[in-house]
Amino acid sequence: MKNYPRIVTPPPGPKAQAVIAKDRRYASPSYIKEYPLVVERGEGAMVEDVDGNRYLDFMTGIAVASTGHAHPRVVAAIKSASEKFLHICATDFYYAAFADLCERLARLGPGSDPKRVFLTNCGAEAVEGAIKLARSHTRRPNLIAFHGAFHGRTLGAISLNSSKAKYRRHFGPLLPGVHHLPYANPYRPSAWKEAAEELFHQRVAPDEIAAVFVEPILGEGGYVIPPVEFLQYWRDFCDEHGALLVFDEVQSGIGRTGFMFASEAFGVVPDVTLVAKGLGSGMPIGAIIAKESVMSWGAGTHGSTFAGNPVCCAAALATLDLVEGGLASNARAAGKKLLDGLLALKEKHDAIGDVRGIGLMIGVEFVRDRATKEPLEGFVPQLETAAFERGLLLLGCGRSTIRLAPPLIIDDEDVEIALNILDESLASLKVPA
Repeated sequence: MKNYPRIVTPPPGPKAQAVIAKDRRYASPSYIKEYPLVVERGEGAMVEDVDGNRYLDFMTGIAVASTGHAHPRVVAAIKSASEKFLHICATDFYYAAFADLCERLARLGPGSDPKRVFLTNCGAEAVEGAIKLARSHTRRPNLIAFHGAFHGRTLGAISLNSSKAKYRRHFGPLLPGVHHLPYANPYRPSAWKEAAEELFHQRVAPDEIAAVFVEPILGEGGYVIPPVEFLQYWRDFCDEHGALLVFDEVQSGIGRTGFMFASEAFGVVPDVTLVAKGLGSGMPIGAIIAKESVMSWGAGTHGSTFAGNPVCCAAALATLDLVEGGLASNARAAGKKLLDGLLALKEKHDAIGDVRGIGLMIGVEFVRDRATKEPLEGFVPQLETAAFERGLLLLGCGRSTIRLAPPLIIDDEDVEIALNILDESLASLKVPA
């Protein structure tokens, strides 16, 4: 029997309220707070707040705590590395953990081509570096990105974004040469191809494209899984016209889908793969994994003071050991059980319009009417709150979708707990007319 969820005082409790008040007084107003969770500690799939409430975590800091909170092997690796040295700058000097991680990621990267790796502090840095790499390698200025995309919050990344207007509002002028096209939409299956043909006929020639940046599974845009045809089209396009295919796997990579990389689920190999989030089990580290033939920039053209920090490298190596050692397989098995349970809930709750996912990257979309597919705007925040009050942590995405991205360590009991709380939460809410 799990010792969670356990709600001992309605959140936010008195200690949580004090922290929230201080945060609201001094922190930047740009931060978004989904609900009043004030974390004290975490262990595995459990998060405990400052008032002693315990929650089952199905959002893991936005798919970051891949091996669960404070996994003993990751913590041991962090402690061991931190006792030796904290920083030396991998741009200018050498150390074993950095070389080991680059080798590991190069060998794990999708496809059989030899690869090289550039380590970053986060996903947005990986995106920024990939923009520079693509333009440097091809000597071309133009980039393709997709509707619903989220690639980060730095200037180049928000230029590629197209999920929410607030990420771009008042920050222009943004990066020139970015062209947005529809992502594969099951409700409009031919729209993306028609828009691509129009773009290349009317606005930009294919041989002027440096790179196509695409999430193999759309994350912030709604956990949308495209048909293989969509990704293969862009692979063929890049092969024909000398552009780079860049897969942003910041959210979908490192075992999340039951594969090391989501690209493996589709059988489409990119030129460049971007990872972060789950790579360090909570430590800040990301990577650009590129074909050796593509990583052609010269010495000193790109670097970082902190990226590839020795402590973060140690955490990443321990994480990869765990993912390869069984957590990716567990993600497939637990994901199937969770998906089956959610499909059963769909039969019970009319507001559920679609359930989709691979491994432990699952989206549940809510609609006003299943026939029209009209999104049920405003419902997801209510569901987040209802689940939070019952001890389940969730996070929305897209216009009306809940994302389920639990740690890769969850078991059958965790799945049943989550399904029961979702069922109870949905039953408690009145669906807007």
